[in-house]
Amino acid sequence: MAAGVGKTFRMLQEARAEAEAGRDTVIGYLEPHERPETAAQAEGLELVPRRAAAYRDDATVQEMDLPAILRRAPQLCLIDELAHTNPPGLQHEKRWQDIEDVLAAGIDVFSTVNVQHLETLNDQVAELTGVRVRETFPDSVLASADEVVMIDLTPQALIQRLRDGKVYPPERVDTALNNFFRIENLAALREVALRQVAEDVESKRIVREYVGSREDRVTTAAPQAVGERLLGLVSARPSSQRLARRAWRSAQRLGAELDLLFVKKPGARLGGEEQEQLDALRKLAATLGAHLIVEEGHDLADAAARVGALRGTTYVLIGEPRSATGLRRFGVSLPEKLLERMPGVDIRIVADRSKRRAPEVEP
Repeated sequence: MAAGVGKTFRMLQEARAEAEAGRDTVIGYLEPHERPETAAQAEGLELVPRRAAAYRDDATVQEMDLPAILRRAPQLCLIDELAHTNPPGLQHEKRWQDIEDVLAAGIDVFSTVNVQHLETLNDQVAELTGVRVRETFPDSVLASADEVVMIDLTPQALIQRLRDGKVYPPERVDTALNNFFRIENLAALREVALRQVAEDVESKRIVREYVGSREDRVTTAAPQAVGERLLGLVSARPSSQRLARRAWRSAQRLGAELDLLFVKKPGARLGGEEQEQLDALRKLAATLGAHLIVEEGHDLADAAARVGALRGTTYVLIGEPRSATGLRRFGVSLPEKLLERMPGVDIRIVADRSKRRAPEVEP
């Protein structure tokens, strides 16, 4: 749920057990954060030396040496901090992409991550904590893991660890306690993490039941979702990224494909800011594994109905209007037009949860 709960410590414990059982195990990258207890767990495990990488202002940083790991070719490699962004000039932009190369080489990987780094939880975490996380990784990386281990700790216990100097140096403790590590933030993040792991367990159970081998298949009367396909209507606004993330999580719960539809006027050229927003949506769609469709048309509902018919859409998600009167134009609202043009298709308005008001208390 947050830094300091003991992820790296637990990863090293499990790795030591694997090594003692005879498995060829190495540390590809470790970030002990100057925590003596964590560093002690790494003693006796082979460490692949880091390599220097150029950084800003002619500085260098010590980064994971991906080629050296591939040459060493252990059975199991520990790679800490999955969401890390590499400096320019290395093989990949992100560490999770390095891990994909390691897995492709037939090497198993143990890694660690905080729940706030999941791409589709980015908006939710910002709303809960007031902090926008910049380093994210695709949810598909977590979904592809053979096993996800939740390192659970109560917010009170984590705050005590922080005060005891077991998470950050003493000079950073007060700042952390007054910002990200407030007890209400940690409680919310803990709930998000528990929900995420529960959803991951459930999705893997469904896969085992329906796609497992004949010997391992479990007979169940529960019906499997069939034929669902979501269509998110996006525009050249930052709020569309929020809609795309929420739509992807809905698609995952339904076991469905996700399309994102961007409609522009016929022959229109996008301005600089609009093009930047479209490029950001295209990058986000690629990260999530969604399909971004750009269509020309004068009417959004007509374009959605046309694309929906071609793609087999069963569920449409739209964002909130810009103003209170924006939902209804020329006497007919967009949801009404969609319901008329797309019969049998569910329509959902995705709210901006950051705008939720606290309930009024009567005096």
